[in-house]
Amino acid sequence: MAGLTHFDDHGAAHMVDVSDKAVTARVATAKGRVVMAPETRAMIEDGRAKKGDVLSVARLAGIMGAKKTPDLIPLCHPLAITKVSVDLTYADDGIEIEATVKTTGQTGVEMEALTAVNVAALTVYDMVKAVDKTMQITDVRVVLKDGGKSGRFEAE
Repeated sequence: MAGLTHFDDHGAAHMVDVSDKAVTARVATAKGRVVMAPETRAMIEDGRAKKGDVLSVARLAGIMGAKKTPDLIPLCHPLAITKVSVDLTYADDGIEIEATVKTTGQTGVEMEALTAVNVAALTVYDMVKAVDKTMQITDVRVVLKDGGKSGRFEAE
């Protein structure tokens, strides 16, 4: 299990001890997409979804998801998140989602950014699944991570 910090010497899962890590400013951005039929996208954009304003509800759900990450992912540390932004934009084949999370602390916020994107995408799906069962949640990934000992990562 060398190199995997969430396992002890016996292979048992444990929460990593970050108490000796430096407190630094940290940020992570994740992206994802909900691919859907053009008619579904038009319905959302025109405000005709029966459940309401899809993008506004999904944005709030994504923010809430980031804040609840340690409740959902067993080994994530509870963090004092200082900022969460979730942006949803229309694309030709659906909706693109980008979430950025910031903190000042001893561990990063990649999981919070990924959770925000996934919860926002699931909310879009939930709100219009009655009219489009072919939707796909795709391309969820970290595109930026900065802060801490490992420094900056930016996806190409």
